[in-house]
Amino acid sequence: MQPWNLVATCAFGLEALTARELQNLGYETKSENGLVRFTGDDHAIARSNLWLRTAERVFIELASFEATTFEDLFQGVLAIPWEDILPKNAEFPVVGKSVKSILHSVPACQSITKKAVVERLKRAYHQETFEESGALYRIEVALVKDVATIRLDTSGNGLHRRGYRRLNATAPLRETLAAALVLLSRWDAHRPFLDPMCGSGTIAIEAALYGLRRAPGALRSFASEAWPTLSDEAFPESRDEAAALARDVELNIVASDVDSDVLELTNRHLQLADLDGLVEVRKADARRIKPDEEYGCIISNPPYGERLMTIDETERLYRAIGRTFRTFDTWSVFILTSNPTFERLYGAKADKRRKLYNGRIETQLFQYLGPLPPRPPQA
Repeated sequence: MQPWNLVATCAFGLEALTARELQNLGYETKSENGLVRFTGDDHAIARSNLWLRTAERVFIELASFEATTFEDLFQGVLAIPWEDILPKNAEFPVVGKSVKSILHSVPACQSITKKAVVERLKRAYHQETFEESGALYRIEVALVKDVATIRLDTSGNGLHRRGYRRLNATAPLRETLAAALVLLSRWDAHRPFLDPMCGSGTIAIEAALYGLRRAPGALRSFASEAWPTLSDEAFPESRDEAAALARDVELNIVASDVDSDVLELTNRHLQLADLDGLVEVRKADARRIKPDEEYGCIISNPPYGERLMTIDETERLYRAIGRTFRTFDTWSVFILTSNPTFERLYGAKADKRRKLYNGRIETQLFQYLGPLPPRPPQA
């Protein structure tokens, strides 16, 4: 199997987390804005798609070259050995983007790229037309400052589509960002966990998947899984590996909300994620909760100005949860919001802040760090 130049894309601010995930899988990485580069074989394609919690997609990077004319673009794409990648019946749509480039027309760049791929396949396969009735090989042409990069999407649907969330509450949090919040908190299954404004349950579900060490992509398929040009063993063996690495541990995770309707979604999503009975779902008002355990972790994405509530309602909520959460002496609290005055409303300055993007909304993760649980006595 040949080594591939691979790229895991991610939201801005999550590069270090995605890189750490890849390093934990055994790959050397190089991070850039919004992406992490690594090299690997067909199994690396399968393993990264299955295991990455914070990445959006995994691409094969095929070429990068200067392109200030359509002829430059055509010849650069034509030079790629597409016959070694695409079978005769491959479906190969082209998507694109252009940023600060002379070739600014994205539809024109997509058309030129498609023509070049077809021309290369004509010469290799000695035929004039292609049915495109087979496996999906989605090609991306990205022009940034007159440099064209050609990539092949191995994921298909974005990696945030785990397969368990088929129904959404209003303003849902993307699964990849929810997983990032869990990883940033350094929470693990030996500690209690609470999302007191859980919505449709995404943060609690991502915490459970992590606590059980379940591969987040285990419930779904990927575009490259159907590629006849990929090793037949790559995905089956990687799925077997993922199943073997999952662990059976007791979880103490509570997902609560004041809205009965969204709790129905939470229960449904837990069933679809094969977590039914492993996460406790409660109807409760976040402003009045009082956990029984110590040394727990609250992670939540409460409503903010762009999401669900008016500004006045949001500010009253933040003041109320601040009065409540600040009484949890041994708990750590992580709140994601776009409100720049959150600390003042909450009533305490965060120990750490981290800029993250919820879609296109710039947010801050306010981190209030409680003490770690005491270590058990040595035997």
